[in-house]
Amino acid sequence: MGIENSSATKERRKSIDFWFYLARTLTVCSWLAFLAAINISYFVAPETDFGVLRYHDIEVRQFWLTPLTGYLYLVIWFSAAGSYASMLIHKYRSRRRNDNTHYNAYFLLGFNLIWLSVILHHVLEAANVL
Repeated sequence: MGIENSSATKERRKSIDFWFYLARTLTVCSWLAFLAAINISYFVAPETDFGVLRYHDIEVRQFWLTPLTGYLYLVIWFSAAGSYASMLIHKYRSRRRNDNTHYNAYFLLGFNLIWLSVILHHVLEAANVL
């Protein structure tokens, strides 16, 4: 009937550790990178040829800007890698079944991978590789 010394064992649930802060920071940075990628893709993607623009003979760019496409790839890959690292940290740090499942990181990773494949398809199609 020994009494355990509470200072000898650290209870993880009482305080937040470094890994929790790292996972949260990675998730927030991944979402910010995703928003930055949306802004970059606005300038990189071809413009839409509306009827009003054709009527007034306004020239519309119909190709992807390749220098900015490289930056777009880097930003999307950073977002995907950050969300994947956050998912790994949460997987190995959560101990209970009822811990938060962090569906937002799964959604962000899936959407980034789909977006990368769509952009890659469009760029390769424009370069007549496909």
